[in-house]
Amino acid sequence: MAVHRSLRDGVLVVELDNPPVNALSPDVLVELQAALDSGVTDPAVRAFVLSGRNGIFSGGADIRWFGKAPPPDTPLLPDVIARIEASPKPVLAAIDGTAFGGGFEIALACDRRVGSPRARVALPEINLGLLPGAGGTQRLPRAVGSAAALRIILSGKPVKADEAHAAGILDSVVTGDLLAAACAQAGAMAARAGTASEITAPGSTQARLSARTVPPDPAAFASARAALAPIELGGLAAHRCVDAIEAATALPFEDGLRRERELFMELLASEQSKSRIHVFFAEREAAKVPDVPGDTPVAPVRTVCVVGAGTMGTGIAMALANGGLEVRVVEAADDVLARGRALIEKNYAASARKGRFSEAVVAERLGRMSFGTDLVVAAEADLVIEAVFEELDIKREVFARLEAICRPDAILASNTSTLDIDAIARGSSRAGDIIGLHFFSPANVMKLLEIVRGDATSARAIATSLALAKTIGKVAVVARTCDGFIANRILAPYGRETMALVEEGALPQDVDRVMERFGFPMGPFRMYDLAGLDVGWRIRKRRLAEGKLAAVRESEIGDRLCERGRYGQKTGAGIYRYDENRTPQPDPEVEALIAAESARLGITRRRITDDEILNRCVLALINESAKTLEDGTAIRPGDIDVAWIYGFGFPAYRGGPLHYADTLGLAHVRDQLIRLSESHGAHWRPAPLIERLAARGARFANLGAYEAVAEPTGAALTGAVH
Repeated sequence: MAVHRSLRDGVLVVELDNPPVNALSPDVLVELQAALDSGVTDPAVRAFVLSGRNGIFSGGADIRWFGKAPPPDTPLLPDVIARIEASPKPVLAAIDGTAFGGGFEIALACDRRVGSPRARVALPEINLGLLPGAGGTQRLPRAVGSAAALRIILSGKPVKADEAHAAGILDSVVTGDLLAAACAQAGAMAARAGTASEITAPGSTQARLSARTVPPDPAAFASARAALAPIELGGLAAHRCVDAIEAATALPFEDGLRRERELFMELLASEQSKSRIHVFFAEREAAKVPDVPGDTPVAPVRTVCVVGAGTMGTGIAMALANGGLEVRVVEAADDVLARGRALIEKNYAASARKGRFSEAVVAERLGRMSFGTDLVVAAEADLVIEAVFEELDIKREVFARLEAICRPDAILASNTSTLDIDAIARGSSRAGDIIGLHFFSPANVMKLLEIVRGDATSARAIATSLALAKTIGKVAVVARTCDGFIANRILAPYGRETMALVEEGALPQDVDRVMERFGFPMGPFRMYDLAGLDVGWRIRKRRLAEGKLAAVRESEIGDRLCERGRYGQKTGAGIYRYDENRTPQPDPEVEALIAAESARLGITRRRITDDEILNRCVLALINESAKTLEDGTAIRPGDIDVAWIYGFGFPAYRGGPLHYADTLGLAHVRDQLIRLSESHGAHWRPAPLIERLAARGARFANLGAYEAVAEPTGAALTGAVH
């Protein structure tokens, strides 16, 4: 049973019980409607209280049913809400925990809303490229006004109980027994004379929200639209949210509902929403590893030792402290340790000035950290994360020392961005405890965490790392070890192609402009400068020393810039020159260097169109993504999409490289790659997986976990294409 009923002094308490978030699945809606109908006709029932078990009101609609026909005789959420509106008896919502999406829309349809101090309400549909489609855009403005409704719906962020009460969303906040208080209020309403007129009188502040009016506010809508991303750059849902909220000020309630529904259906059919919904599910699937059972023991992680106090080490330490963990930062050199500690304190102070954290929160997080130069503190850690210089010998030396110091049950992790985890673990007596935890810079901000497993890495180490990611608010993707893992491996051919375009005739600002117009938050050359050109320079030198030269010629433009001390933003000059505000400015010195490099290579520079820039950059991403999937580095297509969205800013409204390839059509992708291979070399040959899927008329979306992995001959899929 997904809905429970109990009668308390004439008040029918109706509780949702559909763990874990009381989602409004078809069976829940059937039972909820039946409870409402029975209470309306039962003379013993004078009022209703709607609530939820499991410490939550409702997380909203079951997204798995979006765009699908419900089972026969199943009401839609708007139908159930209409039942609430039609009730001649008072209906109260008692909100404990979260009331999100459709759950909040149910609460808005009730006559009153009371909450516990831990109540939170939100309409987060915009994150799925949608708008609230069950009256949220019509009722919320009637509760809080247009400006506040715009802010709440366009942000999609939760509103805490005290803020919701101040705004007029919650009528009261109850610190004691929430259900008892709600039942008392409902009974009092039912007992008062004139209840029916009180809850239906137009314009009354006591009326149901549908009976209230909301005044026009042209300035609020003009300001909101001016701040939105263009429709073609992922802003479709935001613009339609504004349209729907404005309809609440201009149309009668029933007409506004119809307009809301029209706009919702438009968004549901859009590629932007389909892409965002794909990302929603892909992010959740990424935490499931087929050969790591859900009941795998997870080591408790309370104390973490971070070895290294450079940029990455300090960022990782902040990410861990932000997640409530005790952190021990170790650095061999006193001056480096002091700089790292100062950087952490500076970053927290800046966050406090901007109002992101209170001073008390900053003090609490700094209080979880300790700093020292003696690695012996690693002995008390549940997890150790090595974040030293990106050189194999240095990392192996650190791990050898850790093996002698750490507890036998501790997990030992490397923050390497490209090195082979098996090589780091080689010769270790506890290779099963060694894993890669690749944070992206700045580690306290970026959401992606690549969990890199070696051949010997245990299921326990993987499960513990996945749990850690959740604790510190990261989106985790599991990869098998290879040079660059998932995100950086795919970045390599993308980066080579951006440099090739520049050698052939484009300028860095041309490539950046095109890719930003595609939807990346910053173009590749701005990104290289932000990360530091010296990072790639060191990697290229390391690969040269190891004899791992790429099959395709690497551009030397970045190396030439590094040789001149131009490492990017941190040195004030890289591909661009930077002013005191870190604004990138095209630099004639760099353009001259590029022209000289083209001449040295015997390349006659030509005009390169925006279409060619976009085509070559995106196809390079797609082709390498397919290879990464096929050789088993990535588990499933969605993992690659998630890695590139959260690691390098691939636009979520396009769904990631492989989802975007599906929208283009794999036959089209294959044909474009063949044409590029004919004009630009064999490295453009389509990945075998693309050729196979295109030949079958299949899509990457047809593949489940591990189903893309080729047999040793590379001739077939080991799993079925479904």
